[in-house]
Amino acid sequence: MSKTHWATATALVVMMMAAQGAFMASAETVTLDASKAAPAPLQNTLKMGANRAPSGETIEVNSQYLRIGGKPVIPVMGEFHYTRFPHAYWEEQILKMKAAGVNVVATYIIWQHHEELPGKFDWSGDRDLKKFVELCAKHGMYVYLRPGPWAHAEVRFGGIPDWVVDSVPTRGNDPVYLSYVDAFYKQTFQQVKGLLWKDGGPIIGFQLENEYNRNGPNQGRDHIAKLKEMAIADGFDVPLYSVTGWDNAIFPRGEVIPVFGSYVDEPWSASASILPPKSSYMFQFGVRNEKGLGAQGSTSTLDDGARDTDITPFFGAEYGGGVPQMYRRRPIIKPDDIVDMVITKVGSGVNLMGYYMFQGGQNPGGYPSRDESVATGGFNDVPKRGYDFQAPLGQYGQAHPVLNQIKPIHYFLQDFGDRLAPTHVYAPDTQAVDSKDLKTLRWAFRGDATSGFVFVNNHVRQYAMAEHTDTRFTVKLGAQSLTLPSKGVTVRDGDAFIWPVNFDLSGVNLVWATAQPVTKVTDGAGDLYVFKATGSVAPELVFDNAQIASIKGAKKAVIDGRAVVTVTPGSGSVVTIKTKDGKTARVLVLTNTQAEHLTKVDIKGKPHLILSDAHVFGDDAQGFELRSTNASFSFGIYPAADLTGTLSLKSGKADGVFRGFTAQATPKTLTATRTVLRPAGKAPPLKTYGPKNTPVVPEPESFGASAGWTIEVPKGALDGVADVYMDVTYQGDVARLFSGPEMLDDEYFNGQVWRIGLKRYAAKLDKPLTLTIMPLREDSKVYLDASVKPVFENGQVAKIESLTLTPEYSLRVR
Repeated sequence: MSKTHWATATALVVMMMAAQGAFMASAETVTLDASKAAPAPLQNTLKMGANRAPSGETIEVNSQYLRIGGKPVIPVMGEFHYTRFPHAYWEEQILKMKAAGVNVVATYIIWQHHEELPGKFDWSGDRDLKKFVELCAKHGMYVYLRPGPWAHAEVRFGGIPDWVVDSVPTRGNDPVYLSYVDAFYKQTFQQVKGLLWKDGGPIIGFQLENEYNRNGPNQGRDHIAKLKEMAIADGFDVPLYSVTGWDNAIFPRGEVIPVFGSYVDEPWSASASILPPKSSYMFQFGVRNEKGLGAQGSTSTLDDGARDTDITPFFGAEYGGGVPQMYRRRPIIKPDDIVDMVITKVGSGVNLMGYYMFQGGQNPGGYPSRDESVATGGFNDVPKRGYDFQAPLGQYGQAHPVLNQIKPIHYFLQDFGDRLAPTHVYAPDTQAVDSKDLKTLRWAFRGDATSGFVFVNNHVRQYAMAEHTDTRFTVKLGAQSLTLPSKGVTVRDGDAFIWPVNFDLSGVNLVWATAQPVTKVTDGAGDLYVFKATGSVAPELVFDNAQIASIKGAKKAVIDGRAVVTVTPGSGSVVTIKTKDGKTARVLVLTNTQAEHLTKVDIKGKPHLILSDAHVFGDDAQGFELRSTNASFSFGIYPAADLTGTLSLKSGKADGVFRGFTAQATPKTLTATRTVLRPAGKAPPLKTYGPKNTPVVPEPESFGASAGWTIEVPKGALDGVADVYMDVTYQGDVARLFSGPEMLDDEYFNGQVWRIGLKRYAAKLDKPLTLTIMPLREDSKVYLDASVKPVFENGQVAKIESLTLTPEYSLRVR
């Protein structure tokens, strides 16, 4: 990166810091009128497919939300591309998604991965769609198919096979093209025949095309209508049909549901600087589209997504769980960047929270490579193999830090979505002017004029937000006005949370709480509601005329005739109340950190809570598993259970309501042998061209300038562990890992540790691997995060700073 560019980035950071200092703390009471009843949803506005399972259970959609089995729901949907992940590990990744509160698995069916040559389909191994769907069904996960035929997915030609692109005009009603698509649809249906919802299977939806906004000859609404007609004729009779709704989307009214999204950075942007504040962090009132989601090759000037807001619910399919790597722009995404965007979007009325991606992946190998590239007419250069996406689950199945932080929101939607789904979104009396307004407090209320939830977001990625001191929220409901908390609190820069108002606790009304609902479990003592602390605000539970039977880790006061219980959050902080029928309900308020390390799994058919620093996931029939790079395991469980493990379990110290256990794996110390194979050559000047005249990935011949090392992994490294990660800290431009001439993985340098899981390469570890690094030139114009500061020598850099082997240990518990 040039000195001028580094100076620009530094100046931006200084400006941000100055802006932060300029924001003076302000005392305020913010107000909102939610007294008007929410409009009733419209019925039968959409032409969907068969929605009744053989059991009689139905999936119904109205103009506002979904109902499954007659109950309103807010599903959490996560994208997982089966052809980008080894099939041997599909099941454990599905279980990890389920444990994270995801209940719908969405997947592109990437056409070129299945029909590289005309008429020669491959549905075996990592391409076995039927097996993938059956595994989802086995673990109670719904499936949403996204077969395109144009998928994008950052793959070559958007997933359409080369032989199709070479021979016919695509993405329209050309009869020859449609015949090829029809054959692909027919083949796809044969793989999932008997697995649709109407057959008792998990498949509930079908997305037509992707980012479709073309309105030329043989295109437009007629093309989407034709694809739907073909899909149904080929057997795809499902409860839900959708299209992506952003960037001048075009589709026939009432035939499909538009789905929306947001990304907290735009790696596809031509900008080499920090982007302006993103609308990802704005509450949306009557608007679903957001700037920054661009479809390729747009010729439409229409906006059918906006046109259909009166008859369609607000569903999402591409709320970025991270962002992809692209050569010209390499942002680093922090967990708060994603979590606070999710809170904002749910507060804006999103009633299906869909992530792209949730599970990172890797393009299949082979020639030509499957990556999107400017050289082949694409808009972006992405790595040939790597597609980690900084997603909650990385391309090697590892949990990225964002996973823990979004789980509490998912559990909230899972357990209390029936309350939230039918609500209306109310805007505050004073709103942020636009996404650049960093001073006005951003908040919204989702409710039904009697109860609901306060949503607050005071975080914008890479920008400082004003601090709001002595702040209270006044919500005018149909029969009352409530002002909460009991005294002013400070909403700091970076805070984002959900607070309930008139929240039912098994028959007792919780007037408000300055803590966020997470989940609920039931045992012999009744219902236990789990909340978590938010920001620096003391958790406050407020009741009218409630019989508070006992409090632990809290104190009670009476203010304005109400019982105000102020809780010191922790695993033993429990407030017990008497319900109307004489039973008890309890509220447990955890710290934010504890809530992030809480996992909900079923054990013998009953929900249990596991509190642990380890990554926890499970299968009701097989128990649950803990994964950790620490050989010492410690966890708590609630309700208590008698357990056995693959390692000797010992009773640990009780942690509040949680019964404690410990176990010890045998630690392994592993060292890889690294030998210089070749020093770096002189990297040639980089080129800029393509649709946006931006830096493009070096041409193949240029990689001869890469520095190279041989890496030898000790024999037996994978024995007795779940995986071994090769963690590479380096500086350069493009890093690649080879086994002989076969490229195993690659990534673009962004300043983070490159973590490579070795278990999938077990058969290749008997011979040395080769790691290469293409030099990064000092005059490169690629965007790197301001925290990344390469050290150049003679105008370039290509070096390994450290290379370590990190075992991942496993504990299975039943």
